[in-house]
Amino acid sequence: MPQLQLPIFAAGVTEINSRIAVQKEAGTVCYVHGLLPVFQHDEADVQSFRMFTSQMIAGGTVKPKEIVRTFGVPMITVKRYVKLYRECGVKGFYEAKPRHSSASVLKGEVLEQAQRMLNEGRSLPEVAAELGVLRNTLLKAVRAGRLRGGQKKTSARPAR
Repeated sequence: MPQLQLPIFAAGVTEINSRIAVQKEAGTVCYVHGLLPVFQHDEADVQSFRMFTSQMIAGGTVKPKEIVRTFGVPMITVKRYVKLYRECGVKGFYEAKPRHSSASVLKGEVLEQAQRMLNEGRSLPEVAAELGVLRNTLLKAVRAGRLRGGQKKTSARPAR
């Protein structure tokens, strides 16, 4: 029959719950179970903090709300990293994630067609509808200097 461990913690620790506490000393964060250290990381090592707290949540040792209360991090952040831990494990926190930029829709012939249509004096919404691209895509291309034109048409208002 398993014995019940009393919640005994050393002085100067912050309890996460009755089983786990955290102690910060000399730039190192140490997580303790009773009087035994179970994990430690540098105070500035955010990746290790996220990994270990997510591991404790996934293992049922602590609850997300206890991490939120103890460390003052947003609940959505805690949930995001628990999801990452469950999907990728520990390596998800330490592998370099390649940055993806979306492929440009306006390339080659499509870009040339869009420029021709804008040169004819057509509006961005008209060009976007005909080419099957989003108006916002054309607007970004104009702002980036890949397309010229696309100014808003001014209506002729009578002078007052």
